[in-house]
Amino acid sequence: MNKRKGILVVFSGFAGSGKGTIMKELMNRYPENYALSISATTRNPRPGEEDGREYFFKTVEEFQELINKGEMLEYAQYVNNYYGTPKAYVESKLQEGYDVILEIETQGALKVKEMLPDTLLMFVTPPDAETLFRRLTGRGTEDEETIAKRMAQAAHESTLIPQYDYLVVNDELEACVNQVHSIIENEHCKTKHNKDNIDQLKDQLAFYSK
Repeated sequence: MNKRKGILVVFSGFAGSGKGTIMKELMNRYPENYALSISATTRNPRPGEEDGREYFFKTVEEFQELINKGEMLEYAQYVNNYYGTPKAYVESKLQEGYDVILEIETQGALKVKEMLPDTLLMFVTPPDAETLFRRLTGRGTEDEETIAKRMAQAAHESTLIPQYDYLVVNDELEACVNQVHSIIENEHCKTKHNKDNIDQLKDQLAFYSK
């Protein structure tokens, strides 16, 4: 059988759901399985940041050229700077056999799914709204108005969850990371990810059946 190709796994979730922590745990436990997608941006590098590590740093003209050539999986503009996901880096890592992890908001995730239908979409949520509110207030980094906006945003995002492939409830981190890893491993067994292997097997069986 051929070496398996990687799967693009897109994580979205409410602010405070712990999706970033899940991703870090996956990378720590299974570095041979996963690669983090690196975004491109037109903002200037901050002290200590390196091109190709934290971001691919581009000029506005370079970024717009990538857009015009259809080489961005998704992109958005925040505070006069572009941010987005370059297609070439993701595809190269997938060909190397890594499952590529991408963390983006819901609209961007659905754009990626539209462009690459085999993408695995996972939505991360706490067990209930009360837990989400408690996590946001417990961080102590945001005022009441900001927390109210985040809860309102979560209410909107919840309407898009049915368009995702899996709902991941992050209650206990250890169990959640194990569940996510199992889902991704099981995804590799789907026939749509094994077309080359199936064709190879069919050819071999045809040879023996002569």
